[in-house]
Amino acid sequence: MKKRMVLLFLSSVLLLSALAIFELHAQRASSKASPSPSSWKAVDDAMGRAGQDQPDGTHKFAMPRSDMKVTLDGVGLKAGLALGSWAAFDKMGNQTEVMGDLVLAENEVGPVMQKLVDSGIDITALHNHLIRESPPVWYLHIKGHGDAVHLAAAIREALLLTKTPAAAPAANPGPPENANPQFDAKQIGNILGHAGKDNNGVYQFSIARAEKITEAGMVVPNSMGVATSLNFQPTGNGKAAVTGDFVLTAKEVNPVIKALRQNGIAVTALHGHMLEEQPRLFFMHFWANDDAIKLAKGLRAALDQTNSAKEKGLN
Repeated sequence: MKKRMVLLFLSSVLLLSALAIFELHAQRASSKASPSPSSWKAVDDAMGRAGQDQPDGTHKFAMPRSDMKVTLDGVGLKAGLALGSWAAFDKMGNQTEVMGDLVLAENEVGPVMQKLVDSGIDITALHNHLIRESPPVWYLHIKGHGDAVHLAAAIREALLLTKTPAAAPAANPGPPENANPQFDAKQIGNILGHAGKDNNGVYQFSIARAEKITEAGMVVPNSMGVATSLNFQPTGNGKAAVTGDFVLTAKEVNPVIKALRQNGIAVTALHGHMLEEQPRLFFMHFWANDDAIKLAKGLRAALDQTNSAKEKGLN
């Protein structure tokens, strides 16, 4: 009799645990199924700027460092190419998770890190994305969990220790082929097999991985930094400066390095951006300034070494 009662108790505990996990997933799915712009108003107010609802359910803030005047190999880098701070908020039941990447000058790193740590936001990485840029630029990756307004206020307070402009300029929402063409942006999209967008003169491509990325058992949305990013900035005469990062599993790292180097594209950094993701991810940054079509073919050769999602209607 006693053994039977113990078994019944254990079964009840397991059932309650399963129901709790199911409810958490259901709450998160529900919050994504019918996003309401007004539900993020308090977060916008705390951040001091307007975020944008993303197709995957997150609310994302773009904070371009248009104040920075950075050059690399004689190319002046636009904010959309390599100087874009961001923070993405995702609802998880009654709480919120935020992930982001803050672009910082050297003298901003210490004060910003301390402010975030004091506010309970975790630091998940600090490193370079490029090499030889002048002045040097650092990238601070962050993650927080809890009350959305508190998280937003903490990030805003940290940004006040930098020269990050108070509000982001409006992005051009049109596709690349509708922008002022200095190279054939539509052809580049066809080569890559993905549609891009024009962000104030930088042609951006975001390419998701085919498998789901999880952390603590929850799926990480693509807009929280787990999609490959390929950026093209026109530099004249059909050329472009390209940079961004490939999101890779361990077995993909060296095949992608080989493909990039075979096509004249330098690898400038290889590191992690997160701490507990599954599968383990590596982020590979790159740089080149050459014929845009040639570089697109090189980036496609590297993409073909990865388990990237395919886009319907494109190769």
